[in-house]
Amino acid sequence: MSIDTGYTIDILMRLLRTPSVTGDCEAAVRLCEEEFARLGVPTRRTKKGSLIAELGGEGGPVKVVSGHVDTLGAMVKEILADGRLRLTNIGGLPAPSCEGAYCWVLTADGRRIPGTILPKYASTHVYGPEYGKLERTWENMVVRLDERTESAEATRALGVEVGDVVALDPRAEHLPSGYIKSRFLDDKAAVATMFAALKALADSGRRPSSRAYFYISTYEEVGHGCPAGTPEDAEEFLAVDMAAVGEGQRSSEHAVTICAKDSSGPYDLALLRRLVRLCQERGIRHAVDIYPYYSSDASAALQAGRDVRAGLVGPGVDASHTHERTHVDALAATAELLLAYLTESRRACGAPGFGEE
Repeated sequence: MSIDTGYTIDILMRLLRTPSVTGDCEAAVRLCEEEFARLGVPTRRTKKGSLIAELGGEGGPVKVVSGHVDTLGAMVKEILADGRLRLTNIGGLPAPSCEGAYCWVLTADGRRIPGTILPKYASTHVYGPEYGKLERTWENMVVRLDERTESAEATRALGVEVGDVVALDPRAEHLPSGYIKSRFLDDKAAVATMFAALKALADSGRRPSSRAYFYISTYEEVGHGCPAGTPEDAEEFLAVDMAAVGEGQRSSEHAVTICAKDSSGPYDLALLRRLVRLCQERGIRHAVDIYPYYSSDASAALQAGRDVRAGLVGPGVDASHTHERTHVDALAATAELLLAYLTESRRACGAPGFGEE
């Protein structure tokens, strides 16, 4: 079985170009639903709008592999007297990284109204030194709409209202060097690796070695993405999410990372060691890392009281939650580890009661 990197990049770019701010993920979920159907995998939706795909397989351990399609974004908090918009962020979107970002206001009647996120003092020729002094906070940032409006009334006449979702242009690019730079590789890069592993299974005619599910969640960025709706008899829960690259970290844009601990505490040690062993046995480039300012769908499942062995893996992503970048190497390595995890022998899982092959 081999990973089709062309397919991986294709579905990643399609996901990146589909706005899916937390709370407004229908288009991305529908894209995933259609792709699962194309690969012959049945799905069902949860009441919260997440997607569960049944991969097949028999026996235990029953595995849930999760990735989230919801992204950071914003919401209209206030329509100002000059027709511009003040925002409230959704998830951990840092205001300084949004200066100059192109965006769309997604109105209730289905329109996409373009705009730009700017400091409220945006012209150096008007505000002089105040431009540089202004602290980049959400209170001091506004959206300048690319429609003729100079009043709150005129903006409302466009269909814009408080509570409308604001999605940022990801500016996604796949470069000849193999790098992919875009906003929201967290977590669409990981979801693409899930589909890549699934396609490799489908192309080979194989099934998972034990019963397995993919879970596409829609509220991870606000902390409650995945606990609800997962199979009650799940024994292992593996979140696939971006691995943060930076000073003091081992994560790399050219490898899959296995997370030992994040801000929610340590992940299951036996599962971590199994994942490391799979990488070693199959020659998958990998790293083990720890993230002090991070949590995942697996964290949320544990905090919700799920009795599961939890783990976290993902492709290395530079500049997380800002102007992100990864490499096809990391995507391929992550997909290869997922494929190894889904097809490992039940005996290799090392938990009692799973029997022989």
